[in-house]
Amino acid sequence: MPIQSVNDFVVAFANVNGSGSASANELFARAVLRMGVPVAPRNIFPSNIQGLPTWYEVRISEAGHLGARGGVDLMVAMNPQTFDKDIAALGSGGYLLYDSTKPLPASKFRDDITAIGVPLTAICNREYTDPRQRQLFKNIIYVGALSALLDMDVKEIEKLIGEQFKGKDKLIAPNIHALHLGRDWATMNLQCPLAIRLERANAVGDRIFIEGNSAAALGAVYGGATVCAWYPITPSSSLADAFTRHCAKLRVDPETKKAKYAIVQAEDELASIGIVIGASWNGARAFTATSGPGISLMQEFLGLAYFAEIPAVVFDVQRGGPSTGMPTRTQQSDILSCAYASHGDTKHVLLFPEDPAEAFEFAALAFDLADRLQTPIFVMLDLDIGMNHRLSRPLVWDDSRRYDRGKVMTAQELEAGKDFGRYLDIDGDGIPYRTLPGTHPTRGSFFTRGTSRDRYAKYTEEGGPYSDNMQRLLRKFDTAKDLIPRPLQANSANATKYGVIYYGSTAPAMDEAIEMIEADNHPLDRLRVRAFPFHSSVASFLAAHDFVFVVEQNRDAQLRTLIVNECGVDPVRLVPIVHYDGTPITARYIARAIGEHLDALKVTPLRKVGA
Repeated sequence: MPIQSVNDFVVAFANVNGSGSASANELFARAVLRMGVPVAPRNIFPSNIQGLPTWYEVRISEAGHLGARGGVDLMVAMNPQTFDKDIAALGSGGYLLYDSTKPLPASKFRDDITAIGVPLTAICNREYTDPRQRQLFKNIIYVGALSALLDMDVKEIEKLIGEQFKGKDKLIAPNIHALHLGRDWATMNLQCPLAIRLERANAVGDRIFIEGNSAAALGAVYGGATVCAWYPITPSSSLADAFTRHCAKLRVDPETKKAKYAIVQAEDELASIGIVIGASWNGARAFTATSGPGISLMQEFLGLAYFAEIPAVVFDVQRGGPSTGMPTRTQQSDILSCAYASHGDTKHVLLFPEDPAEAFEFAALAFDLADRLQTPIFVMLDLDIGMNHRLSRPLVWDDSRRYDRGKVMTAQELEAGKDFGRYLDIDGDGIPYRTLPGTHPTRGSFFTRGTSRDRYAKYTEEGGPYSDNMQRLLRKFDTAKDLIPRPLQANSANATKYGVIYYGSTAPAMDEAIEMIEADNHPLDRLRVRAFPFHSSVASFLAAHDFVFVVEQNRDAQLRTLIVNECGVDPVRLVPIVHYDGTPITARYIARAIGEHLDALKVTPLRKVGA
């Protein structure tokens, strides 16, 4: 039987990269959103510029599920090269929309799906003579056909077209005409609507539709960043681009019109992090945006910033690795390389935002943490968060908030004779005082070096001062545990000895998977880790459960490894649930993988004992 559903299904568009389909597919997603129905689009595209397959998936869920569900209910198959693969991706009872201009043999289809042919090429050839127009308007025509098949409000699509081409008004009428070509053909020749369709709802609320990279860049502006040094690399380049746009609006002197920021595209990633460290040493708030290969190149400089205790912020928008790997696919595969970046004994602070709202908040927080702790801070984004639009709660900023510059000794304190040792811990928290260049004409100076030194920054290779310094760095790392975002825990309604730990972009799929798992009578407590070093509540959560599943998007279960290393837990008690093919992890995958483990363990839910 054909799938029947209202405001709860998945549409996927299979196109050829460079065909101009991206704007039409996004138009479809935004139109659903305008009808008050939450959407979660994901763009799966090749690293090559043109000619290879690309997919755009739109999760439609009035219930508000924003993670990838798994499976496709309606496939818009516009790429002959992937036609067979795209049909195979359809769930039983699904729908296939294809270009029927050239008849296809029955062997191309499946008996358990509904095939819907629309002669898109024929319509375009009849209406347009220019080859490029034929290609571009074909995309709008299939959006028009979908508007009839899914019972969409065509007025909303027309409004969006008007907004999209504002300032290029001559393009509005032709696009609306193409939209109605598809809609009118479908209305006259097909049974509309389908058994999957849309109805107006009011489930979006005050949420905004924004990319994680743009939100993080705005957080950097609000967090006080004035210097960005970067080298282009997918999928982080749009973060630097967004920072440029935000600064052009928010970091320009209203009177002189002069820019109050510096954005440097360096010759490579090594130069980028070097510029950031230099700017931060001078008192600016500076950052770089990169991905895994960039992190690999930055290792020695990151060790310098850690050992010399210089603030820096690194946005790592993770992708598939190692080496060049899959530049346009998502993973959470840089956890270990960032946590222990550089040679020798190093430990770095990592922040794990789950969505654009946290990307904004954690970005701003990262600069306070970098100054407070005098160390590099990593904001661990990934392609799924960074380059996809996501419904998100509004970005909120408290105008009374002041930047936390940490322990900076002033000229007045130096003049009063306060003892200054650059690496002297007088508070027991592992964090020394620093001075900024030019603070005092004769006092408070020190030599910044990457070699061993004593508490007053004097060069030494003696074992005692070196060990003293390394132990102090550990105290500082321990201090960080109470400064970073704490984990968020949610317990099942029924007592259970099983738990799950997850983080970052896995969260939306995990939230939905929990519903599926508990529907199968498997209660499961959950903990979303939001930062490293781990707060004490992580160890408490581990101690309270016999087995804990660790869900992540990499091959080697890197967060699990980090937990074993740092918490001293028996690895047998941590069950890895990993997904690493480059596509976002899905709720169905998580639920199936955890469910199979729980079934194998023959779990019997614990009952609460009354008082």
